[in-house]
Amino acid sequence: MSEATGTARELFVRHARRDGRSIAILRAVDYGDSCVVEAEVYPAGGRSAEPTRPGPYTFADAHQATAFMTEAVEALMVLGCDVHAQ
Repeated sequence: MSEATGTARELFVRHARRDGRSIAILRAVDYGDSCVVEAEVYPAGGRSAEPTRPGPYTFADAHQATAFMTEAVEALMVLGCDVHAQ
């Protein structure tokens, strides 16, 4: 299995908001032989309401992807964001 085959299982999604505005959406997807974290980031004061999409960030397994997501969520919380599971 791989990203190219389209066989995927969404593990979890986290939505970060600050002052009622979307800041970022992080999604972890398990492809069996790798796990990918996808991000949508809504820049403050950007010219467009469209998010940027840095990454994707590919990991060997769900454990590594979860560790990455945990650190990202903790950083967003330190920056004053409310982070919720979707």
